[in-house]
Amino acid sequence: MTAEEQQMIGYLAGIIRKPNVTIDENTPLVSAGLIDSLALADVLMILEDLTHLRIPPGKVQPKDLDRVSLMFETARRVGKPRK
Repeated sequence: MTAEEQQMIGYLAGIIRKPNVTIDENTPLVSAGLIDSLALADVLMILEDLTHLRIPPGKVQPKDLDRVSLMFETARRVGKPRK
């Protein structure tokens, strides 16, 4: 797990309000109901900050942000270098 993934997990742990939930890079987030669509906008902004990439929201679906590892794969796939 990368330092950036660890930072994302730390952020997600702060916004998930369910007790006794442990998050790692493969924990389902959206599909398990741990984060909702409103939180995904913030998650996308954090992902851009951590990856230093511009990620077009129109190219990302909730399923692309279901797991931390998948978030970073998606960022590498659709992200563009920031100017």
